[in-house]
Amino acid sequence: MKMGWWEGTEEDNRILISPAESGAGQFLSLCHPKTGKRTCYLLANEKLQELQWFKLPYGSWFLGDYVCKDGCLYYATPVDLVFILLPMFEEARMKKGDDAGKFRQLDEIIFINGYPDYQLLLPLAEKYMRVVCEVKEIGSSSFFRLDDSKVLAWLSYKVHQLNKVLPTLGQNYAARTEKETLSDAVSVIGDYVKDEPWMKSLCDKFKVNFTEGPNQTTETEHLPAATDYLYSPIVSQDKNGTDKRAAKPGKQAKKAKMETDSQNIRDMFTRASRRRG
Repeated sequence: MKMGWWEGTEEDNRILISPAESGAGQFLSLCHPKTGKRTCYLLANEKLQELQWFKLPYGSWFLGDYVCKDGCLYYATPVDLVFILLPMFEEARMKKGDDAGKFRQLDEIIFINGYPDYQLLLPLAEKYMRVVCEVKEIGSSSFFRLDDSKVLAWLSYKVHQLNKVLPTLGQNYAARTEKETLSDAVSVIGDYVKDEPWMKSLCDKFKVNFTEGPNQTTETEHLPAATDYLYSPIVSQDKNGTDKRAAKPGKQAKKAKMETDSQNIRDMFTRASRRRG
C-alpha cells in the first residue's frame, strides 16, 4: 500500500491510502453504477479505483512535524471497469422485448451529459467490455452490444471468486455457513449492479433470498465527487521516498516524512469488517 495526501486549504488536507503500484493518477467524477450518484474515482496506471472513507469519532494524522486535522481514512481500491460501464451499455443497446438491441460504437455508448471524465475511459473500454458484449468488426470499426448471457456468466464468476475469498478474511466470515457466505458474496456484487435486471437474475441463479440475509451496515462510505478532490494534486510517496504528483497542477504540497507507527491502519479495517459481519 502507498500513502499520499492532497492539499487544498489548510482545513482541506486529506490522507489517501492506495495500492503501492498506483503511481500518478487522476480523479474522475463518474456515476455510481448502483445508485447513479456522482462519485469520485481514481484512474491510475490504466486501472480504475473507487474511493471510500472511514471516520473515527476523534483523530488526526501525524506526518513528521505536520498534523493533518482530518483523521478520516480515505482509501482507494481497484474496481472492475465493467461495473462502471455496464449501465451505459445496457441503456445504449435500446433493447425492447425479445429484441436483443442495437450494435453501437464505443464513442456513442460512453457519453453522459455533464460527465466529461468518461471520455478518459474510452481507451480502456474495448479491452474490458468484450467479455460481456457481442462485437462486430466492420472495416476498422468495432460495434458493441451487451449480451445478457455473457453478463450473467461474468457476474457469476465474480460471485464464485468472492465465495472463495470471504472465509479467509477473518473469524467472523469463517464462522458463517456456506449459504450465508454465498449470500454475502452475492450481496457484495449487488452493491455495484442495479436490481433490474442483473441483481434479480443473480439471485435467481444462486437461489439467494435477501429477506433472509444479514443486514450489512458499515462505517465506510463512497467518496462523493467534489471540486476540491477533483482538481487538487495527489502527492504520493513511493518506496524510495520520492514524491509523485497527479491530477491538475495545484498548490505546493507540504514536505512531510511518513511516520508508519502513528496510526494502526489494520485495526481500522478490522473494525469495519466486524460491523459488516
